[in-house]
Amino acid sequence: MCGRYASSRGPEDLAGIFEVEKWEPEETLEPDYNVAPTKEVYAVLDRPLKEADDKRPVRQLRRLKWGLVPSWAKSPEGGARMINARAETVHEKPSYRRAFAARRCILPADGYYEWVTAEEERELEVEGRKKRPRKQPYFVLPADGSVFAMAGLYEFWRDRTLPDEHPLAWWVTCSVITTEAETSPLAVAPAEGPRSLFDIHPRMPLMLTPDRWDAWLDPARTDVEELRSLLAPPPEGLMRAYPVATAVSNVRNNGPELLTELEAPEESTLF
Repeated sequence: MCGRYASSRGPEDLAGIFEVEKWEPEETLEPDYNVAPTKEVYAVLDRPLKEADDKRPVRQLRRLKWGLVPSWAKSPEGGARMINARAETVHEKPSYRRAFAARRCILPADGYYEWVTAEEERELEVEGRKKRPRKQPYFVLPADGSVFAMAGLYEFWRDRTLPDEHPLAWWVTCSVITTEAETSPLAVAPAEGPRSLFDIHPRMPLMLTPDRWDAWLDPARTDVEELRSLLAPPPEGLMRAYPVATAVSNVRNNGPELLTELEAPEESTLF
């Protein structure tokens, strides 16, 4: 799953990486080293510009709220629970299938946090049952230091209690697509602890390699089976993981020190 991540790159950097044509300075976000559900996050998407005569899709960097609210929802209250969409079922779930067909995005990150659980706890997670308290946090990121481009969806929701001209009349929300975690060895593994991403957690955000960015963002692509082929996991051996301080477990903590690699886990874990 993806329940917390770090995003420190500025809009100029992201615009260059993703070849963004349009972004608004007033939508600039501060670096966030502890991105949690319901926060505003950067999203890269292809969409025609409002009021433009040219209706071609334009690569944009937008600020969205993390936690998808379907267009048909009566209220936005369930958004905090819809931060992740499973790659295996995203094409058929009512909350996600329309966005999957037409409103796909990339959510840029430095990497994501995940908390190691013991084997029996991981089994409960796979079964969708409640697990016990989280343990040692790890930070997972591309081994080469490149951007972690998470596959995402976005959706529009209209607050009917507000007039059209109200700035909060429209919500634009997003969700991260997750897939099964890799069982192959990490490109760079910690001195002690997990040797693969699956050892940390059975799910992981789906990372899109640059060769898939254009196809994923293209709103003209609507064939479900073709789009599902883009959900294949990235090549193995691209990721590294290392233990970080348990301070990240508190969403009020935020700063680059959260990314500091520990020489050893703060807590013992079962391997």
